[in-house]
Amino acid sequence: MEVVAALICRRGRLLVCQRSDAGSFPLKWEFPGGKVKTGEGHAAALMRELREELGIEVRSAAEVARHKHGYPDGTEVELRFYRVDDYDGTAENRVFQKIVWVEIERLREIDFLEGDLPLVEKLTRRELIV
Repeated sequence: MEVVAALICRRGRLLVCQRSDAGSFPLKWEFPGGKVKTGEGHAAALMRELREELGIEVRSAAEVARHKHGYPDGTEVELRFYRVDDYDGTAENRVFQKIVWVEIERLREIDFLEGDLPLVEKLTRRELIV
């Protein structure tokens, strides 16, 4: 399964989202984004997901990291993370339990999905600058 996720930064803070209490991985935190549909490009998936989840239109984004993660149930995902440099609109919560802007140094305090943890480590150690 291929997944795209957005790193949206504003004044030194990243936008993070808490999954709803229904569905898979209830109340875990993640970066906004989602699954790439069959026949859909990664950039198109990112744009679609952010439009659906946050009501924003991506104007410029660049892939900054990727890795694979295997979950205990056997599901393997390839995650691609994009730094969103420019977008139209104001991010609003359309599907999550909640969304918050968090200082990069505080990311480790949040209960992220396992697949996001390698990126969280890179960000908090300043190995990846957004």
